[in-house]
Amino acid sequence: MKAVDREVIVPIPLYKSIIVISTTFSIFTLVGGFVLLDSATQRATKPLSQIDPLFSLIGLSLIAIGTIVYAFTTRFKTHGMTITNSKED
Repeated sequence: MKAVDREVIVPIPLYKSIIVISTTFSIFTLVGGFVLLDSATQRATKPLSQIDPLFSLIGLSLIAIGTIVYAFTTRFKTHGMTITNSKED
């Protein structure tokens, strides 16, 4: 199978902006998602029949969105930032 290059090379000012904005967004969505999930389940003490499904789904969605944004942010690189596979060395 042929390796697919998934890195996006951008200038350093754009790289810094992308990293700062996406990391901040990811942190806020993850924390917000866990807060909503925690409030929907009353710190995981409510029985399953009393859990608020709307807050739970919104919380889980925020957690997933934050994770996806952070994962896609790792594709951005600048000139000189190359990842080498140690198995190929």
